[in-house]
Amino acid sequence: MEERFLVSFIQCYFIALGVIIGGALIGSIGYFITGNPPLNAVTRVAKQLRIWAIVAAIGGTFDAIANFEKALDGSALDVFKQILIIFSAMGGVKTAMVLLSWAIQEDVG
Repeated sequence: MEERFLVSFIQCYFIALGVIIGGALIGSIGYFITGNPPLNAVTRVAKQLRIWAIVAAIGGTFDAIANFEKALDGSALDVFKQILIIFSAMGGVKTAMVLLSWAIQEDVG
């Protein structure tokens, strides 16, 4: 396995994880300041950030689409690598959602 791919795979996972956890926790501070329940806000904000965490992890929508298009013109291995990177970001999001649900003892979804 190529070293650069492995680096991208791991980075995408942790970027998506960080976007969800950081965004949900920091976003809940705003709810707390305005007098709303912050634990309910963690759930709400985490659900809203899911797709954006994946987009941020894979480097923006246009870069990912351009890479995917290049991969379609290339070998099947390049297409497979792009799909694995997207799955890595989705795994980071799922891990963050599970960690948040454990932390607040509520189903985040």
